This record gives sequence, structure tokens and C-alpha cells, in this order.
Amino acid sequence: MISVIVGAFLAFDIFGKLTRPDAVVEATAELGFPTNQTYVMGTVLLVCLVVYAIPRTAVLGAVGITAYLGGAVTANMRIESPLFSTTLFALYLGVLLWIGLILRRPELLKVAGLRR
Repeated sequence: MISVIVGAFLAFDIFGKLTRPDAVVEATAELGFPTNQTYVMGTVLLVCLVVYAIPRTAVLGAVGITAYLGGAVTANMRIESPLFSTTLFALYLGVLLWIGLILRRPELLKVAGLRR
């Protein structure tokens, strides 16, 4: 269920990046990105989300989404957005992403050295 919630939130973000409503274009410009880059951001996130949704490639998708979310944290830090509500939101989402994946695939705890 956690993976579905995270996936739905990311799908909403993808939809915004690809349809480019004024609010998304303005927010992208505020973060210092060229506004035409929303298509690239949306496409990259879409590919990562599709890869995450496929059980066999879910870990690779999670790594890609984690990298994407790291960029979101960095972009918000650069413009000094509020820390806990805005800047770290992508971190919270990333933690939920991995919790959802671990609940789907508990053997990942062994790979991470958290279980024998």
C-alpha cells in the first residue's frame, strides 16, 4: 500500500511536469531550472516509476527515483526553501519509497546487511 501511495504522488508530479500548468512552470523557474526542462524531468521520473512498478526491476527504479529526489532536495536547498516542510519532503518520500519496497521484498534487508 505504501508503494501505491508513493507511486500515486510521483505520478501526480509526472503529470504536472508533462502537462506544464502555470504553477509548475513558475515553480520550475523559481528553482532556477529552464522551464523547458520540465519535459525532461517528467520523462526521467516516468521511466524510473515504470521501472519501479515492475517487480523484477523495482530496485533499479528505486535507485533512480532516489537520485531524482536527491536532486529535488538539492534544488530546494539552493534557494533556501523551508527545511522541514519543503526541502526535506523529497527525503520523506524517498524513505517511504524504500519502506514500501522492503515490505514488498523483505530479502532486501539481507542485502543491506540489516538481517541475516
